[in-house]
Amino acid sequence: MSAHNQSPYYFVPHPSRHPISAAIGLLVMLGSFALWINDHDWAPYTALIGLLWLLFTLYHWFGDSIAESEGGMYGKNVDRSYRWSMSWFIFSEVMFFGAFFGALFYAREIALHQLGSLDYKLIWPDFSAVWPNEGPAALAGHFKSMTPWPVPTVNTALLLSSGATLTVSHHALRDDHRRKAIAWLAATVLLGVCFLFLQGFEYFHAYNELNLTLASGIYGSTFFLLTGFHGFHVFLGGTMLTVVLVRMIRGHFTADHHFAFEGAAWYWHFVDVVWLGLYVVVYWL
Repeated sequence: MSAHNQSPYYFVPHPSRHPISAAIGLLVMLGSFALWINDHDWAPYTALIGLLWLLFTLYHWFGDSIAESEGGMYGKNVDRSYRWSMSWFIFSEVMFFGAFFGALFYAREIALHQLGSLDYKLIWPDFSAVWPNEGPAALAGHFKSMTPWPVPTVNTALLLSSGATLTVSHHALRDDHRRKAIAWLAATVLLGVCFLFLQGFEYFHAYNELNLTLASGIYGSTFFLLTGFHGFHVFLGGTMLTVVLVRMIRGHFTADHHFAFEGAAWYWHFVDVVWLGLYVVVYWL
């Protein structure tokens, strides 16, 4: 019996070459980045080829999934598998951020105090264990630390507002108010774009006016690692919501069948929660 003739409840998508193709594109791209860092002149071109190949594969992969979903081929089993997959994906992201927050905690609460202890006074007699710090050798040069006002606080308001607008959109979709759902989802995407624009402005300000760069000791590296990794997740979540918005405008989803929306919403709320922790730990403490 063909997949199209099976009951939607039992349908399982056929395995395809998409995962292998995506893996090849990703390996080419990442390998080229490594060679790019090591000054190989041709590496940027192969990195671009790998990126384009990956995007091309993802476009067709997700296109097949959307076509199967809109064709009524996804039942309860497939829906459940997607929910578990998204849950584990978000869990893996929690582990990433846990490691990065752990690195910040170790630098501030353990390594910094060890370097400022009596055991190291003979080596660095003028070192003061105060955060933020230029390091005992002060190799990075003097820099100014980031403050929570105004950009980080404005960005916090933007992300919290986007979580609210996304929730309103979700409830509107569940009540089958499609126009309302589209309007509030568009507002969510717009708020995400504003967040990224302001973060870019913040980075420009840090590099050009505060002398705060990735090379600014452990403070600079952890600051840009945490905020940059989070910013990438805002971009990724915004991309998901944009795809969902386009699908909604095209008439996809029903009040009872819209997990693509729900999965993207889970991810966006996760990004909001991470930012709250980052806002307090990085900018205030």
